Amino acid sequence: MQPVQAAYPLTRFRRLRRTAALRALTQETTLAVADLIWPVFLCDGEGQRQPVVSMPGVERRSLDLVVEAAAEASDLGIPVVCLFPYTDPGLKTPGCEEAWNPDNLTNRAIRAIKSQVPDIAVMTDVALDPYNAHGHDGLVVDGVILNDETVEALVRMALAQADAGADILGPSDMMDGRIGAMRRALEAAGHKDVAILSYAAKYASAFYGPFRDAVGATGALKGDKKTYQMNPANRDEALRLVARDLAEGADMVMVKPGMPYLDICARVKETFGAPTFAYQVSGEYAMLKAAAQNGWLDGEKAMLESLMAFKRAGCDGILTYFAPEVARLLRRG
Repeated sequence: MQPVQAAYPLTRFRRLRRTAALRALTQETTLAVADLIWPVFLCDGEGQRQPVVSMPGVERRSLDLVVEAAAEASDLGIPVVCLFPYTDPGLKTPGCEEAWNPDNLTNRAIRAIKSQVPDIAVMTDVALDPYNAHGHDGLVVDGVILNDETVEALVRMALAQADAGADILGPSDMMDGRIGAMRRALEAAGHKDVAILSYAAKYASAFYGPFRDAVGATGALKGDKKTYQMNPANRDEALRLVARDLAEGADMVMVKPGMPYLDICARVKETFGAPTFAYQVSGEYAMLKAAAQNGWLDGEKAMLESLMAFKRAGCDGILTYFAPEVARLLRRG
């Protein structure tokens, strides 16, 4: 559609920028609390808060405090919390068996939250890296990340999380064929209403470092993840991956990281029209927080502007560590 407008001075764009009321009236994009998913890190124990040094303001919480965080999120109107576990290194094995243990940290947290904060949706991470002695998202043999064997393990993990009461599964592993395998297994097990938010376009990014600190995967990781995560130089491949995951039964899709990949977010939404999310990842969060703490940025304004950019690019929602802070600001108006 070609816009029609009179020539200057009959058209003056500044007329509609003159006051806050006029700017609000003509604002094209809005950010709401309902657009937010809050990633929360878990640790074992009781009454435990463990700061993540590379992510100022973020901490791992024991189960009792994770339930409190979920209640806080619900009170703020945040619709979803997403759980990421810090697994005891003694439970990490080459076979990743703890990933589908019904009583692992994530599954206990799901049950606790759904028992005490039933109205909030719980999303999980489906990948083997928190449980893997090698630090990878998949099973490793002789330095090679196995695809089909990993998919079988991920299906077991997904079913255990669905059994525990998860509302949304977030496969973040980037193995080929995992969405179809999970969807078929969920249907066969009677979990027909469990949604899948696929990390469909997940890039092999340098922005994940602080997250790996948070889940304890940094020291374990051997090599890199370039054989299964996407090449940051590729754009068309992202559309092919999204198309595949939707065809295999994903209900929603995600682009990760977020801000450096807003072009991908826009193309995915424009091409497929499916519910599209982005993850404002740990490195993005850490950069903004560090700059704000040093007085180089206005932290609140930069935070809100960054999240508005996701919505402007077409995202239906954002996973962000800023979620509770943003929710409080939006509620204050």
